[in-house]
Amino acid sequence: MWSHRSWPGHSLPSGERLRHYASWCDAVEGNTTFYATPARDTVASWAAQTDADFRFVLKLPKVITHERRLTDAGGPLRAFLDAIEPLGPRVHALWVQLPGSFAPADVPMLGRFLAQLPASHRYAVEVRHPAFFTEPRAIRLLEETLTAASAEWIPFDTTAFFSRPPTSDAERDAWTKKPRVPLRAVALTDRPIVRYLGRDDDTRTVEGWQRWVEVAAGWLREGRSPTMFVHTPDNADAPQLARRFHDEVRARVPGLAALPDPTPVEPLTLF
Repeated sequence: MWSHRSWPGHSLPSGERLRHYASWCDAVEGNTTFYATPARDTVASWAAQTDADFRFVLKLPKVITHERRLTDAGGPLRAFLDAIEPLGPRVHALWVQLPGSFAPADVPMLGRFLAQLPASHRYAVEVRHPAFFTEPRAIRLLEETLTAASAEWIPFDTTAFFSRPPTSDAERDAWTKKPRVPLRAVALTDRPIVRYLGRDDDTRTVEGWQRWVEVAAGWLREGRSPTMFVHTPDNADAPQLARRFHDEVRARVPGLAALPDPTPVEPLTLF
């Protein structure tokens, strides 16, 4: 997402909000593509608002991953790939988020699906079935399948969020919807992607991400290029928190480039 009612750029016209977001952060989760394939013209406008090195991690439509469960999905997949073509190099990875019912027995189907995908894109998979986090054989099977396809495993770290009972309406809503799985901090490729969910209390969010600061710094020292997405239940301070996370990593890896200075939002005038 690049628009939120609490974010500085929300007052801008809808066609300018991504441009403003891109002055705060250099990557975004393309979550709306899960619900519908966007029009090619819409995607072209995303490209026009961002530099070529901006990173989109775009979720495959649910018709592919949830409704057809990776089988007989050639038509929707081709339509999606055609729609996102205007983004060019901005497509950092295509995000295959699988339902909680996707179990270890389904991994061979995932392997066949990944093997058929065009090599022009990178791919990253998110799973939510508990066995992939607790059963060594299931973990090994998935890792081997992803490695064979040069695909990444996206962890969604909710451990800090679930460490204490909810204290706000947004937290209570997230409590019933977000996956509760053990922490995973293993990279399979040179471009790991992490999703982190904190709390509405910024102090708790920062406390919970300290392990990721060290992990991200370690990956950078190894020559990897990680992408980190920071969420909170209400997401009100997400851009500021993402920049703070980047600053903490940069303090440990001084060679890491700084994020751009955010573009100020000019007040609307009549003249």
